[in-house]
Amino acid sequence: MPVVERPGMKPVSMGRLSAVTRRDGDVIYLSAADALPPYARSLVDRLDEWAAEAPERTLFADRGSDGDWRYLNYAQAAEQSRSIAQYLLDCGLSVDRPVAVLSGNSIEHALVTLGAMRAGVPVAPVSPAYSLVAKDYAKLKHVFDLVTPGLVFCGEGQPFEAALGAVMRPGMVLVNARDPLPGAVSFETVMATKPTAAVGDADRAVNGDTVAKFLFTSGSTGMPKAVINTQRMICANQVMIAEALAFLKDKPPVMVDWLPWNHTAGGNHNFGIALYNGGTLYIDDGNPTPAGIAKTVRNLEEVAPTLYFNVPKGFEMLVDHLARNDRLRENFFSRVELLQYAGAGLAQHVWTALEELAVQTTGKKVMIITGYGSTETAPFALTTTWPVDRPGEVGLPAAGLELKLVANEGKMELRLKGPNVTPGYWRQPDKTAESFDEEGFYRIGDALKFVDADNPGRGLLFDGRVAEDFKLSTGTWVNMSTVRGSIITAFAPYVRDAVLTGLDRGHIGAMLFLDAAAARKVVPELAQAGEAELAASQALRAEFQKRLDALCATATGSSNLVARIVVLDSPPSIDRNEVTDKGSINQSAVMVARAQLVEDLYAEPSPPHVLVAKKESVQ
Repeated sequence: MPVVERPGMKPVSMGRLSAVTRRDGDVIYLSAADALPPYARSLVDRLDEWAAEAPERTLFADRGSDGDWRYLNYAQAAEQSRSIAQYLLDCGLSVDRPVAVLSGNSIEHALVTLGAMRAGVPVAPVSPAYSLVAKDYAKLKHVFDLVTPGLVFCGEGQPFEAALGAVMRPGMVLVNARDPLPGAVSFETVMATKPTAAVGDADRAVNGDTVAKFLFTSGSTGMPKAVINTQRMICANQVMIAEALAFLKDKPPVMVDWLPWNHTAGGNHNFGIALYNGGTLYIDDGNPTPAGIAKTVRNLEEVAPTLYFNVPKGFEMLVDHLARNDRLRENFFSRVELLQYAGAGLAQHVWTALEELAVQTTGKKVMIITGYGSTETAPFALTTTWPVDRPGEVGLPAAGLELKLVANEGKMELRLKGPNVTPGYWRQPDKTAESFDEEGFYRIGDALKFVDADNPGRGLLFDGRVAEDFKLSTGTWVNMSTVRGSIITAFAPYVRDAVLTGLDRGHIGAMLFLDAAAARKVVPELAQAGEAELAASQALRAEFQKRLDALCATATGSSNLVARIVVLDSPPSIDRNEVTDKGSINQSAVMVARAQLVEDLYAEPSPPHVLVAKKESVQ
């Protein structure tokens, strides 16, 4: 594989993606030029291969209750997954009675997943927020009604007691590893099960169409859909990834990762990269919060990753620590070959800071890329395998994947077809039918555009959601993704997200969700204040007014002029479907839940809590 070299950048072995295009009227088809190499029948096959080749190598490590690392090697994982598989078979589990996992990432969670895959039983990892943050358990009840689990696993029993009381039914088996609830089976009991020939029979019956997982994604109603993830999807996707990130074939990767396994990025992409390539995954017990980042820093001080994934907010918080913590910075950059962000656009100032810190530490920049995909694509679909200098470039399709770009309201709507694409949504045939076109391409709902229309080989740019753009009352189109991105950049780091208003109205308005930790730095006297007190702060309002005016000075017309904003005094609510458990904002749900504030953005005269741009009259 070619080694990507650029002056001032650390060389890294990357695949060479290229594509073939053809046109049919207004439709453009874009296919990977290279065929997809063979892939494993099952993820468990790769576990067994590595258990034979490197039995003592650590597969997973996590922090125990004493704070020290616990380790699980490949041989242990293979052996223990057989015991779990036998227990699941003894419970009579099947695709109609799968395993539901309610707790977060852990060695036990990993073993349950691998045991279920060996038994040919789907595993359904559910966001812990549905049990521990939500108050009405509506989403958790919906998930249980949809997939009808036969066994429920929680690493810790006691924190989940109330949620379990709302969803457990006769015939369901509850397994706890710690703090067990009454009637729960201990994880030790499960592990003590002696495997029989039935485990081998079940494993041999697994094929590419076997359902490996149900992963949940929210639709427009906010209620989760169960995305079918087959063994073919997961294994084909791992080969797609390794063909693009060719350095994965050179030596086993070492990863430090917090991304939750109930989402495809953490549970398929990152979990799979470690296992498929014989690597090691250190389960980061931190996250991008003021409390969680300290744990991430501790872990990265101890373990030097060879590649590192995070969401943009995670990189933003990490940059602050890298800048002032020599031990962290030197360990982090000591052998990392690639930084990858996903989930949202990486702010330019964060991108620049990462490059500068890498140069300060090693004398070289580290390649930064993004991937593109979704739960329905397992998730990897596109990436760049060449250096880029800005966020938003998503590159070219992975080997074995075909794209279809269809003209839609001035954009090019993206559709995809390949072995990594889901067959549909579990027990929701209507949703499945809506999601595929007449040629079998999955309608992902996003738009892409060429970096250079005359040279498709330069790749594609993300161009927002097709359904999110809207027209003002003047008939002017507003590109929601572009305007939202400009707001977040203009108000960084004090704003977590922005909800745009303006459909059939005279101007663009925005409701801003605060990043409370960052906002408190503007008003240090409110160090312990919540969003309501911060939003009312005159010092913060003055800072936001200044930034709003500066943003308006860059506007070229009403299509990108943010005329009025309101700073929200409460965080998004998971119970009101304003936010998914992974932090994505549901724009329409926020506008419904905060309808009066939407009206306030268009009231005359403007209410005191609404900030008005000085350049509101731009046309």
